[in-house]
Amino acid sequence: MKDVYIFAIESSCDETSASIIKNGEEEINTVILSQIDIHKKFGGVVPEIASRSHTENITIVIDECLKGANMKMEDMTAIAVTYGPGLAGALLIGVEAAKTLSLIYNKPLIAVNHIAGHIYANKLEHNLKFPLISLVISGGHTEIIYMEDDFSFKNIGGTLDDSVGEAYDKVARVIDVPYPGGPVIDKYAKKGKHTYNLPIPMDDESYNFSFSGIKSAVINLVHNEKQRGNEIDKYNLCTSFEDVVVEILTKKTMRAVKEYNVKQLLIAGGVSANSAIRERFSELCDKENVELLVPKLKYCTDNAAMIGSAAYKMYLKKQFASYDLRIMPTLELANKK
Repeated sequence: MKDVYIFAIESSCDETSASIIKNGEEEINTVILSQIDIHKKFGGVVPEIASRSHTENITIVIDECLKGANMKMEDMTAIAVTYGPGLAGALLIGVEAAKTLSLIYNKPLIAVNHIAGHIYANKLEHNLKFPLISLVISGGHTEIIYMEDDFSFKNIGGTLDDSVGEAYDKVARVIDVPYPGGPVIDKYAKKGKHTYNLPIPMDDESYNFSFSGIKSAVINLVHNEKQRGNEIDKYNLCTSFEDVVVEILTKKTMRAVKEYNVKQLLIAGGVSANSAIRERFSELCDKENVELLVPKLKYCTDNAAMIGSAAYKMYLKKQFASYDLRIMPTLELANKK
């Protein structure tokens, strides 16, 4: 079979990225332009500013990706792009750029679900063995997905309110930790002890999650301690918070692994970069003789390489999009069980 080169674009939030992926597994070149420094002063992503940055940088990123690979757009087999979920304005820039490239160079257009991209980031380094369970944890998502085969997604549980990444960021703001808060909390947690009594969020028999309660518990704890004139130990609070989050994530996910009788577990999304989550899942999977796949750190956060990997499977299935493709900011990967 002739080699398939996918030129992929990702712009769902605050990273402008382009990548060239060969046969769904080999990364030829990837360029990522992060906006973290721009949004840091605001304590979080400002959608309008993110959109403007994508507009200013999308053509630069595309050109750099091609030059870095020493390839031309004519060498590509298809054009892929994230069309949801994400920030509406940010998604629009990527989709319009992909449509334009597809039209000018007469290449098939592939519309990729951002969450599917996170899952298939693992395909860049490992073989997926079905059936499997994937835990998607990011700033916008917390979902347990059962996959019986390639691109077969069954949502067996997810967050009912805040995502785990959102909870990390909100707790970070409460204790005055700089944006992005997740990595800093993970770093602080290594230096502290579990001294604060926080509730384990939604500790029930379902596969759903709820992180609004733990966020509120932290807010109330900090407020009450200040009222008493006590100083919060940030390191101990980060340890206490992270411990209960890791406990509920691993508890429900490993129960799903057993119930669905799978031998492979994938962790995907930006929060999969968290060291405590990686370490605890590694321990549990070793104990249960389950293969754990976690992407390299560069594939955890938003990037176009993961979109190119997912798009390859869609290319083989001839799942192409038309030029009336619209963005879907609230797109879901699969219906809940």
